[in-house]
Amino acid sequence: MYDKVKEMLVRHEGVVCTLYQCSQSRWTIGAGRNLQDRGITEEEAMYLLDNDIKRVMSQLDEYWTVWRSFPEKAQLCCVDMTFQMGIKGFMGFRRTRALMEMGMWLEASEELLDSKYTIQVGQRAYRNSAMLSECNQHAKQNIGRSSK
Repeated sequence: MYDKVKEMLVRHEGVVCTLYQCSQSRWTIGAGRNLQDRGITEEEAMYLLDNDIKRVMSQLDEYWTVWRSFPEKAQLCCVDMTFQMGIKGFMGFRRTRALMEMGMWLEASEELLDSKYTIQVGQRAYRNSAMLSECNQHAKQNIGRSSK
């Protein structure tokens, strides 16, 4: 019975994968999901987030493969920025990315803050900058260990 109900509702509602207003002017998505009155569950939000994280990481792999060689906190910064502004927006941070490629984490963290991005997102930019500067400490510790 479940499959028949699903088939019927898809036939009646249709499936629209972008936000639209239904005949009652309610913001709706999918197969008639009224977002305005019902919203989504936390489980559904996490499912969407998982898909978005996979998409963002795949885009970074396609456009800037070197990001995978960075310390974890720098990778987290890359994912966060790409998630927030899209791959094209992130790729526009040419100087920051060049400094990251050179392992100049402190300089990259400062360059990140010297942008409209910081004005637009505030604390998020400061947290990402801090993660990049922490990579500098990580790099110094690894240099110290390899010379012993």
